[in-house]
Amino acid sequence: MSVSEDEDVTEIRRAVQALCAQFPGEYWREKDRERAYPSEFVAALTEAGFLAALIPEAFGGAGLGLDAAAVIMEEIQSSGANGASCHAQMYIMNTLLRYGSVAQKSEYLPKIAKGELRLQAFGVSEPASGTDTLSLRTVAVKDGDDYVINGQKIWTSRAEYSDLMLLLARTTPREAVKSKTEGLSIFLVDMRAALASGGMAIKPIRTMMNHSTTEVFFDDLRIPATSLVGEEGKGFRYILSGMNAERILIAAECVGDAKWFISRASQYAKERQVFARPIGQNQGVQFPIARCYAQMRAAELMVHHAARVYDEGGNPGEEANIAKLLASEASWAAADMCVQTHGGFGFAEEYDVERKFREARLYTIAPISTNLILSYVAEHVLGLPRSY
Repeated sequence: MSVSEDEDVTEIRRAVQALCAQFPGEYWREKDRERAYPSEFVAALTEAGFLAALIPEAFGGAGLGLDAAAVIMEEIQSSGANGASCHAQMYIMNTLLRYGSVAQKSEYLPKIAKGELRLQAFGVSEPASGTDTLSLRTVAVKDGDDYVINGQKIWTSRAEYSDLMLLLARTTPREAVKSKTEGLSIFLVDMRAALASGGMAIKPIRTMMNHSTTEVFFDDLRIPATSLVGEEGKGFRYILSGMNAERILIAAECVGDAKWFISRASQYAKERQVFARPIGQNQGVQFPIARCYAQMRAAELMVHHAARVYDEGGNPGEEANIAKLLASEASWAAADMCVQTHGGFGFAEEYDVERKFREARLYTIAPISTNLILSYVAEHVLGLPRSY
């Protein structure tokens, strides 16, 4: 425990640690080798109630705040596990909780909390737009009591293992709206029905880490109008709030990764003997580990600050982005340091360092790159001219 917290949060840490201990390194190495989905791990998290942390108690969840959810994700990563297999269910929950209808919440939240349904797919990015969300081309056209969807999404992770998808689509042409942020809508898509109808297809994308990411294609997919979340045309505003939650939780995972790398490097530096003394006795080994620890602690404090601003109803745009920046860079620095400390053994599968190294690299790029965060801070926090 590195930050001041109450006994309930400390107990959450202990419970997550105990669960993750049931899934040691060999479990994750096997999944990584086979590019397999860790279904057993996800099922255990679901049964323990951790993936329902943000769902209100009235719908069968734990009713916890984002700060507690951040602790859960941090502990998963610091144990050596990989929360990316299920973290979307935590961070995209915000949109349904804040903007979903009473009927939608009553229909889906209890089933998600019980593990009967999984909400893990978030369809936003597209091949031609990337993080330029306002330029997306997937369209949803109202047709009677339905919407008909056509388009393509990319980097939609865990789509093959999700029952529901939150989908962002354009419902009004860009040239027909007064503001470029209008005309986008959010839909809660039943993927089981969509696949069965033939209106949706999923194509896996193989990456350098086991991330279960995909392309998703929509071809005249017909969904009921009741799938619309909130008001039509307000989807961009809805996802901004969800993106803050996403960045905070991803940042918490990065802090957990950094803690894992620092712990592994420290232990190895104490045990590894060269020239009849531990390599950790050398300042050339000590100082990089100590520097990474300092970076991790700064990021950790920012993550929890951002989560508390969110939980108190504030707008943590600045805090969430800075937390993501600091934490992703801290985890990547720690990953690099850990490989350097281990030397050749850092590339050996049995040490798990190379697997975690590959996984950690993702988060300086996704779900938003470091450069885009710096651009946000420059323009929206410091008031500098918008760059082009």
